[in-house]
Amino acid sequence: MTIVDACTRRREGGSPTAVLIDDSTLSDSSRRAIVRRAGTSHAAFVDADAETTPTVRFFTAHGELTNCGHGTIAAQAFLLHRRRIREHRVRQRTGGRTFDTTAIQRDDGIEVWFDQGTVELQGGTAAGLDSILGALGITSNDMASDDAPCVASPGTPRLLVPVRTLPTLLAMRPDLRRLAADCRRLGYLGCFVYLLSPTRRAASARMFAPAIGVGEDVVNANSTGCLAAHLFATHGHRSIDVEQGHTAGRPSSVFATATATTEGISVRVGGMATIRSRGVDHRVSPMSFG
Repeated sequence: MTIVDACTRRREGGSPTAVLIDDSTLSDSSRRAIVRRAGTSHAAFVDADAETTPTVRFFTAHGELTNCGHGTIAAQAFLLHRRRIREHRVRQRTGGRTFDTTAIQRDDGIEVWFDQGTVELQGGTAAGLDSILGALGITSNDMASDDAPCVASPGTPRLLVPVRTLPTLLAMRPDLRRLAADCRRLGYLGCFVYLLSPTRRAASARMFAPAIGVGEDVVNANSTGCLAAHLFATHGHRSIDVEQGHTAGRPSSVFATATATTEGISVRVGGMATIRSRGVDHRVSPMSFG
């Protein structure tokens, strides 16, 4: 088992992610148990035998995920480090989708980018908005006046919620049980709550996803890609740098760029990663790295 800090900011913070060479004899319940043993919110299981198109599966203690943005960054950083090269460009197979990735060794860590694909934005008022806001512990008065909540999906829908002030964002203490029930009922992965900078080129954000067993995610890279698509559609901005993880004491950063294509808004997501620990045998080690 290797622990990778994904989406670090100036070599600090990031989301601790367990990365392992997958074992085909493992059951999914064993993979979930490994996540609990690791003490991380997520784990990436990599089929490293496929040199150019590895299959990567992502698990939380709750179950398997269709995809995971910061997990992809961790997995590709792990593969680059394992191969002892400075750069690779490979494709990754996850959740029935195959996409391009790039990993480059930099002085301050491993820089990883991946093709998130097309992000679908749903128009109109988000379903169940009042109930979701109540579960988050905020009201419509706390939301930004020049932006609006949006349901965005790179494969799994999630609700993007813009707030007016940084104190509102940092003080949020959602009712996680209620939020989990609402998200499951409405089909949302979770809620990505964000505050835009005046230029709309940067943001601070928090991700709550109790419906998949993650009360608050240190980093959610796929939701950053969704925000990039939303800002491109509404304001024409092509890139965003989103700070996350401050309330967890793990300052983190995710980058995303959006482009118009014939199929819709396509997004690339990137972040820095640091290999924190290596060579832990998940079969015998009782250690927690959280």
